[in-house]
Amino acid sequence: MSETATREFTYTQDDFDYIRKLVTERTGIVLSENKYEMVYGRVSRRLRTLHLTNFKDYIERIAADQDELIELTNALTTNLTYFFREEHHFEYLAQVLLPELRRQKRHDRSLRIWSSACSTGEEPYTLSMVLLENLPPQETWDVRILASDLDSRVLEKAESGVYDLSKIKGLSDARLKRWCQQGSGAKSGMMRIRPSVKELVSFRQLNLIGEWPMKGPFDFIFCRNVVIYFDKDTQKRLFDRMATLLPMGGILFVGHSESLFKVTDRFEIVEKSIYRRVL
Repeated sequence: MSETATREFTYTQDDFDYIRKLVTERTGIVLSENKYEMVYGRVSRRLRTLHLTNFKDYIERIAADQDELIELTNALTTNLTYFFREEHHFEYLAQVLLPELRRQKRHDRSLRIWSSACSTGEEPYTLSMVLLENLPPQETWDVRILASDLDSRVLEKAESGVYDLSKIKGLSDARLKRWCQQGSGAKSGMMRIRPSVKELVSFRQLNLIGEWPMKGPFDFIFCRNVVIYFDKDTQKRLFDRMATLLPMGGILFVGHSESLFKVTDRFEIVEKSIYRRVL
């Protein structure tokens, strides 16, 4: 029995090669050969939804339907995140960066931040909590956090600000009480981010390798756990573009498994996975 005969849907190497080439062109995400089965498993869900019987028909569909191309991208992207993930970043923000910015910007008292791969919203809401905890209210700071992601589905969840209490790893009981509203009755077991936290954050769909509507400058940027899916040339272009949106000395936070070493010379390392713009 052939490989395709054992599958629910007809799927060939040509199908896989076409899909991964398209995904790289549109998103910068590089799917290695060992993602062959992962692509089959995730894209098969779309075939069932659309009542298609093989990948060839699906490829014709995504070639003609921009909305379905977005659904394909959503299906293939991973959105693992939680509140206060990589906590040392938020400790650095509270203990080092914010005191610096309060001194530097004591006259205009405005902060602009970009969470560039925000997933379901835990990262930008964490940023909002840290800012509210560390900026004295009497100083009346104007704070705006731009939170963007490629995946339209996770942005919908992020904007709702509603989370399952069993899945809020990273939030202490004190912060849960201070910054969240716990549900009751039919909403028992759920929590909602308080309006004071939400109002600092604006969510937008954005392809990091596409056009960027914002001009900056941002005081600091979080770009964590996304460039691991890009090749080195794409990483270099991305970080060069981000450097232009930061002032000299502006801070870039990346994921714990990511590095700018031999990727760009526009940043110097400050601490592990924290970089400062120098060029």
